[in-house]
Amino acid sequence: MTEDPSKRRLGRGLAALIGEIDRPAAQPQEVKVAADGSLPIEFLSPNPHNPRRSFDEEELSELAQSIGKHGIVQPVVVRPAREQGRYEIIAGERRWRASQRAGLVEIPVIIRNVDDRTALELAIVENVQRADLNPIEEAQGYQQLIDEHSYTQADLGQIIGKSRSHVANTLRLLKLPDPIRDMIVNGSLSAGHARTLVTAQDPAALAQRIVEGGLSVRQAEALAQQPANENNVVKATPQRAEKDADTLALEKLLSDVSGLKVVINHKENGGEVRIAYRTLDQLDELCRRLQAS
Repeated sequence: MTEDPSKRRLGRGLAALIGEIDRPAAQPQEVKVAADGSLPIEFLSPNPHNPRRSFDEEELSELAQSIGKHGIVQPVVVRPAREQGRYEIIAGERRWRASQRAGLVEIPVIIRNVDDRTALELAIVENVQRADLNPIEEAQGYQQLIDEHSYTQADLGQIIGKSRSHVANTLRLLKLPDPIRDMIVNGSLSAGHARTLVTAQDPAALAQRIVEGGLSVRQAEALAQQPANENNVVKATPQRAEKDADTLALEKLLSDVSGLKVVINHKENGGEVRIAYRTLDQLDELCRRLQAS
């Protein structure tokens, strides 16, 4: 009996499939650092725990242009990843991103064999030293070290070279609602202004007043300390009582004699005389006249 050709083809297909199943899986290619300390850029991956989350597009484009012309001046710090043949970025993700835009095939690296805790430490330290983190990212990085690796605020201060009070004040920003955090991230509200809102009853409304009024940190502190029902009340400026003719005449006389502006505030049980000067020379002259008399 003649064998069916279709069965022969099916048999060969099954044999080939079984052969593929039995064949050992291909091992990931081992990547070695070149003599000049560089690695193929495709074998680097960003650190999922990097405290830095936002990358300014304009700054990345400018850095990419610089790298395309001059190359990378400072190597990227990496560590071996769990996936064989790959490396995880510890510090320098912005340079890695810009290098991709610049079309680089390889970038210089420094390989560190460190654990998750140390890798996070290094990432935070480098970003804080370079002022690459916005205050919210910095606070989140500190909180991550506290939650995952049992750091104290004093420990963090020693590691990053900041005072314990700086760490504590930075962590306070995480108590603020998301809309205010967004204002800090985009730069419309400074960390100093934001810290004054932590204990405020309506921080969002006060934040808006601070931004719209261009208030200083000290003014923001005073505003935040007011009772809630006074925060949105504009206090009327008390009207000063009109001065009598004798007081006005005396002010003019003293102003003419001294050559300086003199204001007399007379009250029922006394009062005060204010003399305004613009320069130290005017003050010296006033002192000389008072001593001579």
